[in-house]
Amino acid sequence: MPAAHCLLQCREEIAATASDLSAEQLWAKPGGAASVGFHLRHIVGSLDRLLTYARGAQLDGEQRRALAAEGARGDPPAAAAELVAGVEAAIDGAVATLRATPESDLLLPRSVGRAALPSNVLGLLFHAAEHTHRHTGQIVTTAKIVRASL
Repeated sequence: MPAAHCLLQCREEIAATASDLSAEQLWAKPGGAASVGFHLRHIVGSLDRLLTYARGAQLDGEQRRALAAEGARGDPPAAAAELVAGVEAAIDGAVATLRATPESDLLLPRSVGRAALPSNVLGLLFHAAEHTHRHTGQIVTTAKIVRASL
């Protein structure tokens, strides 16, 4: 439940913070910081990757390509509404995964990445929530900065 609550709180904060950003604000990198657009794409991708590992699978080529493209604005630049909708869908999917994960599976061992770092289902589900929360905080802060400066 705490992971689900965290994800739902992030969903609300992101919608309230990033939905109305202009393309310029969305892709600005104040002081060299990562853009709000990057953080939005990264949340979608990291949730997908962490839940893939939690299922006991490894990343495929499409997931690796998406990872490499997380910071790209696109031409034309991706719009805030599109990116926020993607985050909302990813969080909704993650919450559904949490709901569907049997308690008996939580301590099943899982390996992460090419290095096969050890973890378990519970650790990956928790990390998915806290990682999303971290990037949500960065979205909120960066959005405040770009609103004040652009």
